[in-house]
Amino acid sequence: MRVAMIGTGYVGLVSGTCFADFGHIVTCIDKDSPKIDALNEGRIPIYEPGLQDLVAKNVAEERLFFTTDPAEAIRNADAVFIAVGTPTRRGDGHADLSYVYAASEEIAQLIEGFTVVVTKSTVPVGTGDEVEAIIRKTNPDADFAVVSNPEFLREGAAINDFKRPDRVVVGTDSPKAVEVMQELYRPLYLNETPIIVTRRRTSELIKYAANAFLAVKITFINEIADLCEKVGANVQEVSRGIGLDNRIGSKFLHAGPGYGGSCFPKDTLALSKIAADAQSGLKIVDSVIEVNDARKKRMADKVIDFLGGDVSGKTIALLGLAFKPNTDDMREAPSIDIVRKLQSAGAKIRAFDPASMDEAAHVMDGVMFCDGPYHAIENADAIVIVTEWDQFRALDLDRVKSLVNAPKVVDLRNIYKTDYMEERGFEYTSVGRAY
Repeated sequence: MRVAMIGTGYVGLVSGTCFADFGHIVTCIDKDSPKIDALNEGRIPIYEPGLQDLVAKNVAEERLFFTTDPAEAIRNADAVFIAVGTPTRRGDGHADLSYVYAASEEIAQLIEGFTVVVTKSTVPVGTGDEVEAIIRKTNPDADFAVVSNPEFLREGAAINDFKRPDRVVVGTDSPKAVEVMQELYRPLYLNETPIIVTRRRTSELIKYAANAFLAVKITFINEIADLCEKVGANVQEVSRGIGLDNRIGSKFLHAGPGYGGSCFPKDTLALSKIAADAQSGLKIVDSVIEVNDARKKRMADKVIDFLGGDVSGKTIALLGLAFKPNTDDMREAPSIDIVRKLQSAGAKIRAFDPASMDEAAHVMDGVMFCDGPYHAIENADAIVIVTEWDQFRALDLDRVKSLVNAPKVVDLRNIYKTDYMEERGFEYTSVGRAY
């Protein structure tokens, strides 16, 4: 099938590349000329393991194309995906749908024959209705159906998530559109992937509900971690004890500095606004947003308290900046709040992250970005592990001790054992573990 993918951000580029690898002919469209030029030269604008090789393979096999001119790709497409950004709108927290609606107008002017228009972007309930209205108003004679097909990609594991998903959600009342979507995802039938066909508004809500529920799990275990510290318990053992219950499950029960990234902060806030507008407030989600925002700032207090309440003039080394490993995404990363609060308390920050330092430089001032973990910890008065990259899990602790001013470690990801660190002469603290 022929697919046009509007938007070459995280969702659009990964989805377009994977559809091409399924055997479809995919053209990715973006108004950002430098980005398209870079993609045509084989340079990938995001960090995602395996993506560069997959792009190169499908470009070489002439199934994947990049352009700033949408006309030919949309006219010939069986399906046009809208995968543009839906950032939080400044001032009120609602999702900004201006890019979605602009793409809808452009699609309306170009489609020929029956075309499935698919919202892949995360959009509020009812957006598909508005997209349909825009296309009908712009081109009354158009033959089309609007489908909601939310993405459930995890940064750092997006290719596997696309090719081996837990489920595919398709929201439409059109049997013809269902046939097109089933053909697009036909390779997944071999894995017996469930394809859930539902109404469009339900599909739109599934995405928000899924992300909000995962955010609830993260925030719940973070609050349990705080309780563990007060009562002398171990949050990792609590997580295992409750996670083995099949009704709960073990995923997203890892205590840490709070969630970040491009999805959970934006989507929980948007869902809260959707619910408020519908006069059906979601108190749990509202509390999750509040608790998570406060937690990221409180992690800096944890560092300050560990250093005796005063970090003025002290050098603190941060290992990890991205909100999670295997990505360069700095959006809403806990490290941003931690750095700002430590700096406001007078600390000097040295930092290293394997992928995100270029992005971090746009949102952090006065930070010395280093060439590696051992460079970052030179002459540090404390080390703070913020992101659980694999290379931080087996540091040469003798070398670490020889480089720092003081062997003090604040492990916000619990990647080391308390007794292991203490036996090697470190003052060590972590999250939610009294032992």
